[in-house]
Amino acid sequence: MKTLLTGGAGYIGSHTAVAMLEAGHEVAVVDNYYNSSPEAIRRVEQITGKAVTLYEADVADKDAMRKILKAEMPDCIIHFAGLKAVGESVAKPTEYYRNNIDTTLTLLECMKELGLSNIVFSSSATVYGEDNIPPFYETMPKGVCTNPYGWTKWMQEQILRDAWYADKEMSVVLLRYFNPVGAHESGLIGEDPQGIPNNLMPYISQVAVGRRDHLTVFGDDYDTPDGTCRRDYIHVMDLAEGHVKAAEYSVEHRGTEVFNLGTGNPYSVLDMVKAFGDACGHPIKYEIGPRRAGDVQDSWANADKAREVLGWEAKRGIDEICRDAWKWQSTNPQGYGE
Repeated sequence: MKTLLTGGAGYIGSHTAVAMLEAGHEVAVVDNYYNSSPEAIRRVEQITGKAVTLYEADVADKDAMRKILKAEMPDCIIHFAGLKAVGESVAKPTEYYRNNIDTTLTLLECMKELGLSNIVFSSSATVYGEDNIPPFYETMPKGVCTNPYGWTKWMQEQILRDAWYADKEMSVVLLRYFNPVGAHESGLIGEDPQGIPNNLMPYISQVAVGRRDHLTVFGDDYDTPDGTCRRDYIHVMDLAEGHVKAAEYSVEHRGTEVFNLGTGNPYSVLDMVKAFGDACGHPIKYEIGPRRAGDVQDSWANADKAREVLGWEAKRGIDEICRDAWKWQSTNPQGYGE
């Protein structure tokens, strides 16, 4: 199977490229390197011993995407390209709506022109909003999102559903991620955000390696055992392997399907701080700050459907997550910038 990964040089995309190649599939990647690096793809090739076709382009550029898709004619497109930080989306809503929705519209227009039918979309558990009580099931109605990032995923899901409704030959697989963390066990690829990290694990990692002085924990007054938010942290390689199963499913089935990709086991922010301290051998310095706009208290998955339909389930736990994240950060203290 030939696959095209938009945003494939990013964190989740690069790990998925490894999983796809190791499963015997061909991989091409499109990325504009806004929050990623071509070095990640070089290392994907190093890990797998296989070649990746790499294009530098913005997925919202219709002329560029038409040429790339025409050259590749992939069996399945896995659509990762997009801005992804909750807090930043609150500060930059217009940028998030423009970028995330434009990339999806452009991709769908080009797919229609070329007769391409199979797409796997990188969605998010944020679409469940605050109206649903975890664990979240795919059968729950989408909720009222708490931030623009979540709304872009909510809207893109609807756009993709409507595209299928107009063309029943399409196969649309919507993957609702919970909280991807960790790194490839080799330590060669991992999460390398540009500038100040917006997500918990890379920030903890950078504090642990000495790039940051301390972590700010946003709120300790939530209705949880230790007062901090709880999340379903999933190892990025488990998530990547879920994409392999979803892509294989997409070429065999028509219609729209939603799958949660998570572990079903929530951990608090302070749980993760302690676990990472155990992994790196010293405590992580942190301070308590005010709550952050857009955060929800609790979020974790019921992933039974992915197990039953795709034959996928998360295999790695919090110890492997922290071990692999620390190996990546400690061997690449400046990320891909070294």
